[in-house]
Amino acid sequence: MIVEGSARLAPLQPPRPLRMKKHRGDLRVRGPFKTQAMQLKPAFMKEVDSHFTEFVNSLVAKSALLDSSSAASLFPASCAEKELHKAKNSRAPPEHGKIFTARRSLLDELFEVSHITTIYHMFIALLIVFILSTLLVDFIDEGRLVLGFDLLVFVFGKFPVVFCTWLCMFSATVVVPYNLFVWWAQGYSSSSHRAVHSFFYGMLFTLFQIAGLGFGPTYVAVAYALPPASRFIVILEQVRLVMKAHSFIRENVPRVLSSVKDKSGTVHIPRISQYLYFLFAPTLIYRDNYPRNPTIRWGYVATKFAQVLGSLFYAYYIFVRLCIPLFRNSSQETFNLRGLVLCIFNSILPGVLILFLVFFAFLHCWLNAFAEMLRFADRMFYKDWWNSTSYANYYRTWNVVVHDWLYYYAYRDFLWFFGKKFRAAAMLSVFTVSAAVHEYVLSICFGFFYPVLFCLFSCFGVVFNFTLNDSRKGPFWNVIMWTSLFLGQGVIICLYSQEWYARQYCPVENPTFLDYLKPRSWSCHVKM
Repeated sequence: MIVEGSARLAPLQPPRPLRMKKHRGDLRVRGPFKTQAMQLKPAFMKEVDSHFTEFVNSLVAKSALLDSSSAASLFPASCAEKELHKAKNSRAPPEHGKIFTARRSLLDELFEVSHITTIYHMFIALLIVFILSTLLVDFIDEGRLVLGFDLLVFVFGKFPVVFCTWLCMFSATVVVPYNLFVWWAQGYSSSSHRAVHSFFYGMLFTLFQIAGLGFGPTYVAVAYALPPASRFIVILEQVRLVMKAHSFIRENVPRVLSSVKDKSGTVHIPRISQYLYFLFAPTLIYRDNYPRNPTIRWGYVATKFAQVLGSLFYAYYIFVRLCIPLFRNSSQETFNLRGLVLCIFNSILPGVLILFLVFFAFLHCWLNAFAEMLRFADRMFYKDWWNSTSYANYYRTWNVVVHDWLYYYAYRDFLWFFGKKFRAAAMLSVFTVSAAVHEYVLSICFGFFYPVLFCLFSCFGVVFNFTLNDSRKGPFWNVIMWTSLFLGQGVIICLYSQEWYARQYCPVENPTFLDYLKPRSWSCHVKM
């Protein structure tokens, strides 16, 4: 054996006399073979490590898709290799649009790891601390336990008006866009003036989007003086239904035009049931059919709605313990730079907690609950945005549902209309539209115009998107991203809270339109 081994190694190095020593039954190779083995060891270990890492990564990816035995029955397609490949490539080629495939939400997979579950338990423990703190302080001040939730009752007030408004919005979205499309599609092929025919129905649809879904809910929210959370429900549903109606028309009109151009004789019109399913489905991209799960896990649905309710109470205690005591008396102090800086840094903790709660309650729990009830199998509502090293990646991964709509219907359609050389202009237009819609939502819900979010989004957001781009890699840039995100949340919570209390303490009799635009926190100083 030794002779054969030496014959194979001989070409690597000039042969030298061998010295072999037998020690307790072992043969130890001395001299050049030991030196040669030490030289080969790093390369050999590097090769073994490479193959082992590749094997482990493949095993982890497959196990994440296979899940447990019960989840595997709900996601049977994920067990195939081709579905594994599809899951890795979430975006289809531009000419095909978004491709839906069965996959789980990332947090559902991460919560199967005990270390991640412990972090979830830490947030629950923090909620318990907030509750105990509130109860003890109220007991000391009042001499009894105070279990009232006056803030929640106030912000979700006038719920019957909210429900009636939503019912009217939803009914109108079911009837008007669908019937307008059907009437246009049925008469398009036989029309002698197709351009006029399309323009007429296009104007009717635009009028419905602007007046019906645009002006109507906004008027109700303002005229009935709905409280903030109730306004958020109405306005966010308004924006969602506008985007859904646009997607339905945008996806189906090209199919009708293609069938007429090909003279196929049959015009594809989706069934009303397909349209209804889309209006409830947790996606803004219309398809006739989506990947579906075979069963509904009602226990999973109950858990997600319970987590939404828990997040709501979590936000309540954050405002009660961290925000209201900080901003309630802010109008008594003179507006100065030192006070502003302290306010921003004191607002970072509640701002970051609110950010986490919005993400967890809506993007994970709420959307997954509706997806489960509808057996909607594609659960990629977000990606690992917390690992982002650039704002470009953060914008793509934070809210995949809205990002897909902006990418396919705003960014790509802009390039289709103006040409692919205007990519920067397309990106800027998407940022501007997104910032304007965000500021519109906050302005209507808070009852005043204070474009803090618009400036952060359209100014700093654009700058960070081009400077902190995908070329930035490594932990350092992830730290930079989180630092700027923390500061941004502090600025938003601080300035909007100051303005809210300033308008409560310094009301203006018979306010003009300019009074709604002028920041009152800059000049409101009340002595109590």
